[in-house]
Amino acid sequence: MTPAHRAARGLTRRHLVGGLAALAAVPAAVLAVRAIGSDETPAEATSSPGRAASAKPSTSPTPAVVTKGGGPVPFRPGKAMLGAYLGLEGRSLTESLALRRNQLGRDERIVHVFYDFTDTLPQAVEGLPAKATPMVSWRGCPLTDINSGASDAVIARAARRLKHQDRPVLLRWGWEMNGDWYKWSAARNGKDGQAYVTAWRRLHRIFAEEKATNVSWVWSPNWNSDPAAEWNTFAALYPGDEYVDWVGVSGYNLHRETPDKLFAGIYRAYAARKPIMITEVGSVDRGGRTKADWITLFARWVEAHPGVGAVTWFDTDTHPGYEEKWRIDTDAESLAAYKAMAASARFSG
Repeated sequence: MTPAHRAARGLTRRHLVGGLAALAAVPAAVLAVRAIGSDETPAEATSSPGRAASAKPSTSPTPAVVTKGGGPVPFRPGKAMLGAYLGLEGRSLTESLALRRNQLGRDERIVHVFYDFTDTLPQAVEGLPAKATPMVSWRGCPLTDINSGASDAVIARAARRLKHQDRPVLLRWGWEMNGDWYKWSAARNGKDGQAYVTAWRRLHRIFAEEKATNVSWVWSPNWNSDPAAEWNTFAALYPGDEYVDWVGVSGYNLHRETPDKLFAGIYRAYAARKPIMITEVGSVDRGGRTKADWITLFARWVEAHPGVGAVTWFDTDTHPGYEEKWRIDTDAESLAAYKAMAASARFSG
């Protein structure tokens, strides 16, 4: 997550170190977003926040929808998997999953967890529901550490660990590489998009050599690029269709952005070729029904875009150094809106 409206880089990210029970803070400098045009109000958001749910879901062109794809975690047309990263104050992951099951009347379909590059990746995920899929967001490192071969043993170990999961696994390595807040970004690696592509392909090759055939590869940029440059576009950083199973995207409603503003660009670029996953999403609460209405608007946007095959909400109130509580039950209206989304057939994947 990359909160654009915070000018200071004093933010940290929750991530899992060595296991899900021990959450630790990521170095603060990596998390600020500097969203391009974030001070502008899009035309779709000119109505008052409390009326957001009445807006049209999308005006973006809808490309032809893929009818297959996703690798070991297959895309099902018209059925989006709904899950979350869960970090709830005072609760373990197992307890958080139980709370959401009671509130929503259903299990999470994807359980999203974070690990550092040198961590031992999980062979099992705490409290994982029987039909859920884990998504491991695995942090990167300076790209020369991978492209030189120096990290081959770390990568091979990670492949062997995930191979021993008893189910398919979504692997989201080196996400938001088109920002400038992570050490694996093109911006921090000589403005060389090809270096990221080369690193991704090396990981993919090593996983194949280790026969980690249960892994679905999730390539997941931020919704906009910072800086905006030719070497930092989606296309410049895309590893290639044969190396990607899902195309993901991070996007948060921080400045009254509509779902269309956040996600239409990646959808137009890739939905005809790959299933789309909203890998991180949340909404600022501006009082009243603003958060609930945005959740409803988001659900309608997904309904209007059949190439979206998965959504993972950033469902937490423990994000260090950040005041906004992203959890879905900050008020009764927001929880009701999320519950309605979770109960719809579109989110029954």
